[in-house]
Amino acid sequence: MAKRNKIIDRTSTVRMNHKVDFFFSKAKKWREEFEKLRMIILDCGLTEELKWGCPCYRFQKKNIVLIHGFKEYCAILFIKGALLHDAKDILIQQTENVQAARQIRFTNLREIVEMKTILKAYVKEAIEVEKAGLKVKLKKISDFKIPEEFQNKLEKIPVLKTAFHALTPGRQRAYLFYFSQPKQSKTRESRVEKCMQQILSGKGLDD
Repeated sequence: MAKRNKIIDRTSTVRMNHKVDFFFSKAKKWREEFEKLRMIILDCGLTEELKWGCPCYRFQKKNIVLIHGFKEYCAILFIKGALLHDAKDILIQQTENVQAARQIRFTNLREIVEMKTILKAYVKEAIEVEKAGLKVKLKKISDFKIPEEFQNKLEKIPVLKTAFHALTPGRQRAYLFYFSQPKQSKTRESRVEKCMQQILSGKGLDD
């Protein structure tokens, strides 16, 4: 029996991508929570990679869910969470500009342990959504609210406006989401300033 357990443990370890280990080892906050979420998700048979600076879990090279942390909570983010049934009513839309992704948030390890079965069910449903090839119907860029801080820059700097509208819809959405996230105007303005040269160079947020 002991030998069999050792084999099972080794199989589980193989699924880990050790290039992602540093994310967990450097975490000053939520470390135990991150590691527990990692084990739960890997137990659903997904592969692990690093994307957008976070552990991302994939099925047949398609992104399913990622782990990330904030000051007040840590979370798993389902890339196509809007398509899940959400039987437990626990999925959260971060802002009104987020169309496809949905979070499940945690503030302590106990919450994660108690929700283990539910979390696995949500991950497995997300895999089935990907298997079925389902897609979230995305809004047009014109349907998005442009943050006032960014709108002011577009009006004052015509070349910035031209460069922004020359970007692909996906890149435009990413910027609008990024600019809209902070609650404080000062922070939103800082993000706009930081990204202006990137936009003028025709690059996306993550390029």
